[in-house]
Amino acid sequence: MSVGVLVRRRTVDGATALRGGGSWRPSPYQCAGFLFFLMMTLAFWRVPLCCDAGQHAAVVERLKADLLHPRHPMADLPGAGSPYYSPYAVAQGAFARLTGLGGWEVLRLTGPLNLLVLLTGLGRFVRVLTPRPWAPVLALTATALLWGVERAWWSGYLNLMSMTGNLPYPSAFAIGLTFWAWALTGARARDTGGVRYLGPGGLRPLSGYAGLGLLYGLILLVHPITAVAAVLGALALVAGWQRRWSAALAGRWALTGAVALTTAACWPYFDVFALAGDSSVDAMHRRLYLDPAGQFGLALLGLPALWLRARRSRRDPLVLMFALDCAVVTYGWVSGHYTYGRALGLTLLPLQLALAVELAAPRPWPVWRRLLGGAAAAGAVAGLLTVHAGALVPPAVDPVGFRQPPDWPSYDWAARHIAPGEVVITDGYYAVHAIAGYGPDLAAPAWPDASLDERERLRRVADVRAYLDPASTRALRDTVVRRYGVRWLLLTPYQRVPAEAVVVAWSRRTGEVLARVGGERRDYSTTSSTGMLPRVALE
Repeated sequence: MSVGVLVRRRTVDGATALRGGGSWRPSPYQCAGFLFFLMMTLAFWRVPLCCDAGQHAAVVERLKADLLHPRHPMADLPGAGSPYYSPYAVAQGAFARLTGLGGWEVLRLTGPLNLLVLLTGLGRFVRVLTPRPWAPVLALTATALLWGVERAWWSGYLNLMSMTGNLPYPSAFAIGLTFWAWALTGARARDTGGVRYLGPGGLRPLSGYAGLGLLYGLILLVHPITAVAAVLGALALVAGWQRRWSAALAGRWALTGAVALTTAACWPYFDVFALAGDSSVDAMHRRLYLDPAGQFGLALLGLPALWLRARRSRRDPLVLMFALDCAVVTYGWVSGHYTYGRALGLTLLPLQLALAVELAAPRPWPVWRRLLGGAAAAGAVAGLLTVHAGALVPPAVDPVGFRQPPDWPSYDWAARHIAPGEVVITDGYYAVHAIAGYGPDLAAPAWPDASLDERERLRRVADVRAYLDPASTRALRDTVVRRYGVRWLLLTPYQRVPAEAVVVAWSRRTGEVLARVGGERRDYSTTSSTGMLPRVALE
């Protein structure tokens, strides 16, 4: 009968043996991470949610209304097959149903939670790479500041400026889970991680590998493009550190892959594997490739450290990870599937982590390491002053005029008049991205979605343009209103209010007008709950 292998615990000597060890002291990373968590949370709560936040708030609203069969995230259409209904979003929707909170409020609360997952995952992964206590602190600094001297703002980017807006997104949660998955994968590949009992033959139990597969499957469902980088990182860790192979060990890693695929395949809301051939969002991601030097140039300071790791071992996991990520990003550019450019954020990570591990080496330093440390410090300061300082310094106390995060307007003033599920026509840049996050539907969704044929979405966009055309006729507008069940118009200050519409509210900040379709004509200079209404142009 096989006998398990016991791993000896470290013996604790001295007077503290009765307590099991000395008094607890926080590590450098625990101190730095706690301060960063407080600072980043306050910065995140200060900055108005913008950009894709309206889409994710709308997803929460649809799940809040119907958790099992949600409608399309932004339109009065079926939502079956929408990849936005991930386990992450369903958990948010369930929380919204239990608490009664709206989509925007849930996003505000989700940001700090995602930040906690990111910080703990990053620290755990770096500790698998090296035991140097200051390496996680330097890794956090590098991932926050060493990007470029131009703002890189995109979902899945972990720089300081981008996190002020992107923390509540599924990509942030998926990256945090990826760090944890890599840490667990690396610990198994190196046979490290503080395990007390190994199974027969010195192998870890099957349950650990199955649990790891469940984690990778969850990442795939939450954010598929992050899962691509997550799997490449796992392959790099196993290929780089797993030295001794056996049939039993290969079977354990195969179990991890099988559980991951099974987990993804069993999710009832959408088919994640059908997204592999979807090119509907490729065009909008082309701009990811337009300014790589300006947005990512400072990360190249990690190349010397990565080169040193490659000289020590060509199988170094960070080296392999960087090579694989570069291959995926290059494929995205060459093939025209620009969505793969979303992996750029994690492509920088091996550079940043290699630099952090190298600079965490104990002193005295040789001349070359001192030069590398000086260059890294200068790069971090340059990144902070040119891009990221505005994320931390509010405009009211900014003595320099740092570039601030996007300051999008709120649409509370309009949403208070519109019931959830009522259809709105708008083509204002901010409005079309934000209003669905309060519960209303759009006649024409702003983003492609697998649950809606792209040709149909484009037809709806064309109908909205025709409706808002100053030359449109009353008959054409009535046709569009009946076709999509339109109840509201959200118009920019430069658009004419149709004669058949009734102005209900307007925004003092943007000058936008909310008008209800139908009803009697009224004097548009009368007051409303939002104050004096503007005199708008009538047809």
